[in-house]
Amino acid sequence: MAQIASQLVEAVEGLLGSRLPFRLQAWDGSTAGAADAPLLVLRNRRALRRLLWSPGELGLARAYVSGDLELGPGEDIYAVLAEAAHFTERPEVRDLHLGAGDLTGPAGRRALAVLAKAGALGPNPALPPEEARQQGRLHSRTRDRAAISHHYDVGNEFYRLVLGPSMVYSCAYWTPEGKSLEDAQFAKLDLICRKLGLRPGMRLLDVGCGWGSLVLHAAEHYGVSAVGVSISAEQVALARERVAAAGLEDRVEIRLQDYREIPDGPYDAISSVGMAEHVGSAQYRVYAEGLYDLLVPGGRLLNHQIGRRPDRPGVPHSTSPFINRYVFPDGELSPVGSTVSALEEAGFEVRDVESLREHYALTLREWVANLEADWAQAVRLAGRGRARVWRLYMAASALAFEENRIGINQVLAVRTAVSGASGLPATREQWLRRRPTEAGIREPGPAIGGPKEGQGIDLGDRPSVR
Repeated sequence: MAQIASQLVEAVEGLLGSRLPFRLQAWDGSTAGAADAPLLVLRNRRALRRLLWSPGELGLARAYVSGDLELGPGEDIYAVLAEAAHFTERPEVRDLHLGAGDLTGPAGRRALAVLAKAGALGPNPALPPEEARQQGRLHSRTRDRAAISHHYDVGNEFYRLVLGPSMVYSCAYWTPEGKSLEDAQFAKLDLICRKLGLRPGMRLLDVGCGWGSLVLHAAEHYGVSAVGVSISAEQVALARERVAAAGLEDRVEIRLQDYREIPDGPYDAISSVGMAEHVGSAQYRVYAEGLYDLLVPGGRLLNHQIGRRPDRPGVPHSTSPFINRYVFPDGELSPVGSTVSALEEAGFEVRDVESLREHYALTLREWVANLEADWAQAVRLAGRGRARVWRLYMAASALAFEENRIGINQVLAVRTAVSGASGLPATREQWLRRRPTEAGIREPGPAIGGPKEGQGIDLGDRPSVR
């Protein structure tokens, strides 16, 4: 069939009743669509079948992850994803189910005829192997372990390639003094330690400790004894290796343990960084009350959590099918107001909320740049499909943070004493100030400091941000 691309574009635009925001190149080499639009390459008929069976975000993701759909040579993934996000949010696309009502009209019949002639009609293709297939009761301990393993147990060397030497898989903190991603991650770890008021002799619990970067930082620079827990076997294995290499086995313990199984409170401080998103709304009260019970009176909690925008009244919330199937199975985002309310209902007093939304967009762009800079090695380590998933989700997330479709917040809360005393200094400036260095404790470097009073933070033109 000659000139498949032009016939496909005409058929799709007729079915949607609006312009397609992409140029298409079909498997016969033909190209059609607006000359200034991003180019998508349909490598085979299976790409169309995926889109027909799952119109919108999920079909596009399946086609890209499987390699049936490619970006045109030299296309900027951010520009493509921005167009795709706006396209799939259009009512005519969002409400298109390709049922009998959509296909029996003149436009539907023309589209079917073009697709049939192109050989694009057929059974639903097999799902890419990277798609999660969760089983069991939602947020049971067994299912949660499987969900965490799907995302985190994909190879520590793959994560090292993406994250860099810090092995910190959460939003960095871009200060004026910092020059690199490593500086920004160091600054974030130190910001958390200062918000928690850590000092020698204190006992810290890090829930969802990742590869141990925060507990290592707290032990080395603040002299605490720390326990980190994770339900990712690969994270725990590497975190233990890093603790041993740092010579901190006497002060840092890493456990393969669910947050619902921690038996040995109380702790003086608790950090939870990028973990609460996995808890789920049905379990959030259990999570918040459990952490409250593990703290001493006057103890602080630093909850670092991605949040979504509140839903409009009467509009039910819908999660991203791509994120749920490929990235964070069973993950749930809540508005920051809901998080604050849940912590207060568990007994905490919330003392501070700081948004780091723009910081996360910059962090994600650095991770995408790391992945793309060593793409061949990433594919060798994790497989082409998995590398495509990470590239797609991190780039799309960067745009979502930039456009304020999602946010990230650090919530500092305290378990007050029976008297009501919080133990916090009177001003925010005081409790963010570093304490004098104790003997034998390594003082953090100069790149970690926040802005001086009256000094703004430029989150734009920074050479290290890709």
